[in-house]
Amino acid sequence: MKTIFPKFAGTLSALILALVMVTAAFSAEEPLPKPSHAAATATPQTKPDPSGTNTGGTADVIGATAHAPTAEDLQKAAASEPLALKLSDVVGHNRVAINFIWTMICGFLVFFMQAGFAMVETGFTRAKNAAHTMAMNLMVFVIGVLGYWICGYALQMGGVGALPLSGGTGLLNGEFALHLFGHDFGLFGTKGFFLSGVGYDASIITLFLFQVVFMDTAATIPTGAMAERWSFKSFVFFAFFISMFTYPLYANWVWGGGWLSQLGRNFGLGHGVLDFAGSSVVHMVGGVSALAGAKVLGPRIGKYKKDGTPNALPGHHIPMAIVGCLVLCFGWFGFNAGSTLAGTDLRIGVIAVNTMLASASASFSAMLFMWIMYGKPDLSMCANGLLAGLVAITAPCAFVNPIGAVIIGVVAGILCCLSVFFVERTLKIDDPVGAISVHGSCGAWGMVALGLFADGTYGDGLNNVPGTVRGLFYGGTSQFVAELIGVVVNFTFVFVVMYAFFTILNRIIPLRVPTEVELEGLDRYEVGVEAYPDFNQRRIS
Repeated sequence: MKTIFPKFAGTLSALILALVMVTAAFSAEEPLPKPSHAAATATPQTKPDPSGTNTGGTADVIGATAHAPTAEDLQKAAASEPLALKLSDVVGHNRVAINFIWTMICGFLVFFMQAGFAMVETGFTRAKNAAHTMAMNLMVFVIGVLGYWICGYALQMGGVGALPLSGGTGLLNGEFALHLFGHDFGLFGTKGFFLSGVGYDASIITLFLFQVVFMDTAATIPTGAMAERWSFKSFVFFAFFISMFTYPLYANWVWGGGWLSQLGRNFGLGHGVLDFAGSSVVHMVGGVSALAGAKVLGPRIGKYKKDGTPNALPGHHIPMAIVGCLVLCFGWFGFNAGSTLAGTDLRIGVIAVNTMLASASASFSAMLFMWIMYGKPDLSMCANGLLAGLVAITAPCAFVNPIGAVIIGVVAGILCCLSVFFVERTLKIDDPVGAISVHGSCGAWGMVALGLFADGTYGDGLNNVPGTVRGLFYGGTSQFVAELIGVVVNFTFVFVVMYAFFTILNRIIPLRVPTEVELEGLDRYEVGVEAYPDFNQRRIS
């Protein structure tokens, strides 16, 4: 162990240094301007504004609501009453400030979800591995934040342009694209590395806070599916890879102005691939990565009998897991409603209620399914059903009505149960917490559900396509097709990339701990501390 660690640390340090040197070349932007106290006007911001002094102004009043004044109205008012223009400047600045506060508070809620994931995964695993599971949930955030800061954020959002949050700012306007068939296919962003240059801007950094906690959610999902046999050394490399490359690339294609988001404008497929808060961008990426990793890693010792039938390996602390589920449910209101990036978008109430209804109906349908099929309302499935409903409603939450949300949840709860049994019994993949089913299967269902149930009351102008978003049941056939394309691309891209990554990494740094370590427990040997030292858990189980 003493000889392996220095080599591992040296390799990791060299890798990080190389990445820093490479990406630093992209971050050489023009010098920052000196702070100015002049009021912002309708002219779009062209230089970063670290203090936020010049962010938000008259331009953010024009068209803000259906009854907002036009630019001509303000010019006429200013001619006879100069105070009108000054007031509009203040109102515009305050509107952006409200959006900042809303986005940051919701980002804090999503960050708190990490505690929920840690409790769920640890509770559903065995006591001898509790500290190791907690360690992965802690360090995936630490490593993920650094990797995303280095280049993940730039690759994802470096070409996104202006957003409701940014007060008209369009500084993240660098998108690398291929020109094919007469259209541009955006692949990744090129601005915002290390949050330097144009990235050192109040609105861009606020957006970073919100986006990094979403990335962290995707990155932490595989830690549950691969728990109880995953070596901590290989986990560290995974955390850097998914935060710096896999997640940002697919997220760019849907949220960063990339090619999937432009299928509507370029090929008439609805509004392009839509995913309001991350059923595919966050949860499918995490779930499919978990599928690839668990397949390469193999099942836990004792999980399957010689004839292939699975053995139950119960978690050690179900109350902890249930509390974790409730923490996740609480944080999810920030996850979904916060994705408006605007506290001034009054759809937030509908989004929050849809989120609540889908989670409740999914947990209820999972309970009934298990009760009818197996004679008991299995508590772990009730909990996973709750999460399944949350995952499924994440993509369509802003586009559907409450009845649609309940239907989506009911389907998600049953789908989660069926998927858990399929993964375990048919695919023979060992997933201690059901992460593949909750996040992968139900994430895919959420995308399909958007393409079915979007009712045409929201989304006008999304991805530069006029008109509201309509699913198949409301006359939007092309939107349904776009969502199917998003699901297929997600699964294909993420599974191929992550399966190749895990396979190659396994040959360099074994993914799996030695047999004797797995039997005795990973806590002491992998992270140097036992979760329950007084219980003397060292025994073969």
